[in-house]
Amino acid sequence: MQQVTGVIARSKGAPVELVTVNVPDPGPGEAVVAVQACGVCHTDLHYREGGITDEFPFLLGHEAAGVVEAVGAGVTEVAPGDFVVLNWRAVCGQCRACRRGDLHHCFDTHNARQPMTLEDGTELSPALGIGAFVEKTLVAAGQCTKVDPDARPAAVGLLGCGVMAGIGAAINTGGVTRGRSVAVIGCGGVGVAAIAGSALAGANPIIAVDVDARKLETARRMGATHTIDSSATDPVEEIRRVCARTYSGAEGADVVIEAVGRPETWRQAFYARDLAGTLVLVGVPTPDMTVPELPLIDVFGRGGALKSSWYGDCLPSRDFPMLVDLYRQGRLDLDAFVTEEIAIDEVEAAFEKMRRGDVLRSVVVMS
Repeated sequence: MQQVTGVIARSKGAPVELVTVNVPDPGPGEAVVAVQACGVCHTDLHYREGGITDEFPFLLGHEAAGVVEAVGAGVTEVAPGDFVVLNWRAVCGQCRACRRGDLHHCFDTHNARQPMTLEDGTELSPALGIGAFVEKTLVAAGQCTKVDPDARPAAVGLLGCGVMAGIGAAINTGGVTRGRSVAVIGCGGVGVAAIAGSALAGANPIIAVDVDARKLETARRMGATHTIDSSATDPVEEIRRVCARTYSGAEGADVVIEAVGRPETWRQAFYARDLAGTLVLVGVPTPDMTVPELPLIDVFGRGGALKSSWYGDCLPSRDFPMLVDLYRQGRLDLDAFVTEEIAIDEVEAAFEKMRRGDVLRSVVVMS
């Protein structure tokens, strides 16, 4: 066992704390990873606010990259010294989804079996089964994806959650390809990643929708061809206008990605699609949210597909190395997602910057 420093949320809504964490030696199928960088994601804030579960205390952090320090018995995927990006969907290989070849839909993903604890033995709940606001963390070996060791940890670690969720929502779930029109509603980290993914795939036009001028400017830098301030303009009508001007007769975008997770923006996305278009929900709603009354004839008459995107429908072993290679080639600007690098004791301040919309991502970098 090792003792390291980590960031926990001890109770609902309370400021995070810097504490000593006990990290067990890896057991069968497990790995200890020395964390080099970890992004501050909205999901961590949701954990702190009790919006996901009430299994406090939480060891926060999950968008991370680092170096494997030790592995347990039976581990063959990675070895000590490997540079890895952590993922929160280690596939089982045995469930009905895996057996039919849909590993990205694995219904029995797993985490480390042993708990990390506080000094008094209190078990910690690691965020998304990772818990990476900590100097070293214990994970299932399948949560480690080996990538190019020359890549910048602060940038590629973001593939562990938000950036992969957005890129995957566009390319994997939405099936965006060249010649397709795309609209993205909500231009936080995930939405901007969806825009970057759409640009990577050759989509045109790529329409960014938000109420924040700063986010719209970032979206344009990341590949949006058009921006819409939805606080001043009906986004559905404007999306239709832009698409009709590009493709005569179009009644909306081929793919509309909802990256907010609210009923009203989901409804906008539904009606902003072209006929037979695809709606992708990647924004995470709260359990109490419901879709407002929607005429069933509109669901039938507009055709197409209404989808939700789990982790960008990614397969980490396939997608992470490919995206890191594109980053290294200069074709995917992951550095642009890193607004600032911070120390491990600055997470609470980073949450406040996130609330104000001041950052795309704050990234904790371990000294």
